[in-house]
Amino acid sequence: MKTTIYILIFSIVLLSCKKEATIWESDWSSPLISDTLSLNNLVNDSTLAENSGGYLLDLDRTLFDLNITELVNIPDTTIAEDFAFSGTLILNPGVSFVNSIEEHNINIPDVQLKEIILTNGFIDVRVENPLGTVAIFNVKLPGVAKGGVTFEQTYFAPAAIGGNVGIVDQSIDLAGYSLDLTGVSGGEFNMLQSLITVQTDPLGPSVEITPSDITKVNATFRNIKVEYARGYFGNQIISDTSDVLIDALSAVHSGSLDLPATTIQFIIENGLKVTAEGSLTTVSNENYAGNIVSLTGGNIGTALNLDPATGSWNSLVPSLKVVEFNSSNSNIESYLENLGLQHKIGYSMQMNPWGNVSGGWDEVFPNSNLRIRMKATMPLMIGLDNLSVRDTFDVSLNQDPEKTRVISGELILQASNGFPISGTIKLHMINSEGNILYTVSGSNALNSSLVGDMNTDFGFFVANSEMHFFLPEELIDVLNDVKGIIVESNFNSNNPITGISEQQNIPFGAFLAIKLKTKFKTENRF
Repeated sequence: MKTTIYILIFSIVLLSCKKEATIWESDWSSPLISDTLSLNNLVNDSTLAENSGGYLLDLDRTLFDLNITELVNIPDTTIAEDFAFSGTLILNPGVSFVNSIEEHNINIPDVQLKEIILTNGFIDVRVENPLGTVAIFNVKLPGVAKGGVTFEQTYFAPAAIGGNVGIVDQSIDLAGYSLDLTGVSGGEFNMLQSLITVQTDPLGPSVEITPSDITKVNATFRNIKVEYARGYFGNQIISDTSDVLIDALSAVHSGSLDLPATTIQFIIENGLKVTAEGSLTTVSNENYAGNIVSLTGGNIGTALNLDPATGSWNSLVPSLKVVEFNSSNSNIESYLENLGLQHKIGYSMQMNPWGNVSGGWDEVFPNSNLRIRMKATMPLMIGLDNLSVRDTFDVSLNQDPEKTRVISGELILQASNGFPISGTIKLHMINSEGNILYTVSGSNALNSSLVGDMNTDFGFFVANSEMHFFLPEELIDVLNDVKGIIVESNFNSNNPITGISEQQNIPFGAFLAIKLKTKFKTENRF
């Protein structure tokens, strides 16, 4: 009996204890962000090479490239010939009743072609025979040849039956064919010739032909691609503006950059055997703050004569015109130091500005291109003065106040820096809409590699830093709303001895490795 009472009393006490939650505190530490930045991350579509232990930036981009496919566009063209008689005739076996040579104009805007050679294309031939006997069609295209042999095809069209004409369809590959477009006289342009003969079957019967019996020949040129063209390409004007986006600079928020003296070259390459004229109409960039700097100098808007290329198929040599902007003839340094992430380069090109001076001997080959390239080369010695860069990381800091609640904490940023730059760092806590909820600053600065130790693995100095970001109570209360962290770094290239911002050489392979982790004290309920 006593045992039963003891068990009952113990059970009541145990159930009574469950009415009050068990509460205890614990310390937690976990990684949040780990990332490494190098110049490969910061330079977009550029060539980085080692230069005396540092970096050489060799920026080479094609802004405009015109080739023969874009210059000479042959539309699909149909040669259609219908043959009919005004009266009724009896045609004996083997008699020729069509013998016609014609010229056909190819409508090619702005271009007067004398000769072309095809790399691709087809001719679809269709013949229609209205007679009650087999008709023999001979289709010859004078001036259309391959390997010295003129295009010529013979078609045997079946007899018409019950009012239905006899038809033959055939497609022929024209790759490798040359087309003489000078017409019958040899002095025309964009002109195709055709020679068509039709005769009745020598072994067939005599047949009657009436005005309603129409003999038809259609030859359609389609999907024509040209690898060589000769003629006069007109005085077309090609003008446009190219946009060059340097994505890495979109992270720049404020501050300034000091670069060494450098040059930018615009190289105009004329691989056409055509006289041309070109100019740079505008060069400008826009930075993170919307500030626009236009490149100035005598080379902007100045017309440049472009000589035709020399040589031929395998010996073609383009002519080059180099337009250079440097510190003595332009505002190139202020242009670059504007940190423009959006660059606009306007240009204008005109072919044959003085008319048909070649007498119809403009030539374009498979490797003929009209190009504009931008090229800049400079050592990466940079000076930074309060240059602010931002990067955003997604995070999740959810907590359940009914079970686990953060009561205090901090974020710890550990950094290994191989760049000769120092800086301060702020963390902006943002919600799902990107609005800043709270901003906390680091307890210490990011140390420059200039005050670090030599790292024998990398061959340059590396400085380690640890920054603490203490989270205030107001932020902890809205911790569940934090969906991202903006890391804002404010960089300087100060000389550690003088404290003055100076241009610093960036060692080859330099990196900035960061690790951000949490250190929270939590209240746990059970």
